[in-house]
Amino acid sequence: MAEREDPLVAFKFGLEIEGKLSGFFTQVGGIGSETEVIPQKVVNSETGETIIRQIPGRLSWTPVSLKRGVTSSMDIWQWRQQVVEGKIDEARTNCSIVAYSQDNTEIARWNFESAWPSKVVGPEMDAGSTNYMIEDVTIVHEGVERVS
Repeated sequence: MAEREDPLVAFKFGLEIEGKLSGFFTQVGGIGSETEVIPQKVVNSETGETIIRQIPGRLSWTPVSLKRGVTSSMDIWQWRQQVVEGKIDEARTNCSIVAYSQDNTEIARWNFESAWPSKVVGPEMDAGSTNYMIEDVTIVHEGVERVS
């Protein structure tokens, strides 16, 4: 009988840019890829019936959204500034998202190729609120692989 494996429970998520930890995030979403589906009409040679086959088209990588509490770190904003200034070749870099357990053990890792921040949104601020300030970054890339 196969041994049961429980789903992983992540406590926090780290973003590593070129192997250097940039910070921890409380939410990560959108890791994945999608292949366009192209319907193709074909005629069955035996029956003459027209059928529609689904064939794979272009591959695209979904943007990744990360959220974290605002800290004194300017890494993400400086990375985004490279894009704003048109220095996209400098901004494109390999990075990883790492999921950690509560005891800070790495439990999963996704590596991204040629990633760059397409959007950074600062916190909504309300002097009457006791909530943490949250910033949101969207990263686009040219490939992702789950390596652990």
